[in-house]
Amino acid sequence: MTVLVLRALGLGDALTGVAALRGVRRAWPGHRVVLAAPQPIGQWLTDHGVVDAVLPARGLSQLPWPWAGPGGAQDAPGCLAVNLHGRGPESHRVLQATRPDALVAFASTAAGHLGPDWDESEHEVLRWCRLVQSMGGHCGPEDLRLGPTDPLGGRSQVGGQSEVVVHPGAAAEARRWPASRWAQVVAALTAQGHRVVLTGSEAERGLCARVRQEAARGDAVRSTAGELGLPALADLVSTARLLVSGDTGVAHLATAYGTPSVTLFGPTPPALWGPTIDLPRHAVVWHGERDAPPRDPNADRLDPALAQVPVDEVVAACESALTQLPATVSGTTTPSLPDRPARRPGVPSPARYAPG
Repeated sequence: MTVLVLRALGLGDALTGVAALRGVRRAWPGHRVVLAAPQPIGQWLTDHGVVDAVLPARGLSQLPWPWAGPGGAQDAPGCLAVNLHGRGPESHRVLQATRPDALVAFASTAAGHLGPDWDESEHEVLRWCRLVQSMGGHCGPEDLRLGPTDPLGGRSQVGGQSEVVVHPGAAAEARRWPASRWAQVVAALTAQGHRVVLTGSEAERGLCARVRQEAARGDAVRSTAGELGLPALADLVSTARLLVSGDTGVAHLATAYGTPSVTLFGPTPPALWGPTIDLPRHAVVWHGERDAPPRDPNADRLDPALAQVPVDEVVAACESALTQLPATVSGTTTPSLPDRPARRPGVPSPARYAPG
């Protein structure tokens, strides 16, 4: 039998879903697990043995099923569908269209499906683990790991100096801290003797170039924007002394590999998307209100909570991480707490990508 899992979203979503994917294997041992996801991400997870094959997909487009690829009906007759993409009804209908023998998903009256109730206040990792656990698939945050966790102190050395990875970009303006502030952080890191590697997509070449130019630290800063595929980016983060980034996919690579990190949050509280394991390694900087509802992480302007984050607080968090001490700056930079209240009862949070 094939277990078809839908999570056709970005890198951060894929990484927060790894624990649940491992639970899927435990719930249906011996069956082929096919992940409907963007090709580069799905192939990377296949190479890691998290799933058996990838069915290229993005968003809520119709899935080509039956599928002629590995794990299709010709290899494993019968199909169970698991929705790790959204609460429905749209994502439920995408999977129902494949005519599975059964669908595992959260309850959706509109899609005519009975299942566990959706909880808006639940951490993203724990939410999908709970769904899979309801079918007997044991899993939890510890299953997020994609490599061994090294001792605090980092691993990457260039010329006897440690490398710090700084990722200044994000998919949406709401989660992009100003480039001028990133430049100040980079300048402070290099002044302390650390070499800095800037990472980003092809579209973020200009952003990284600006950060490097404004930092004015010469060869102590290099940019790899647009040069690294996912495997190379993962290798870089996994061996870094520290990762500094906004609330975006690369931050979850640090969680997966146990790389110390400093993550700047804005519209989404870290209680919903922050680290859930190795908390002393991961500092989060957030100036949001504890009991306020999340705001739109895909908005087209800088989120007010992220705008309030000052440079000196981020620099102090980096210094703390680099000296192997938990960061506790100004009462706002702390190890993330997954059980921290993050919303008012009854107030829904905006979906990070597709609401379905």
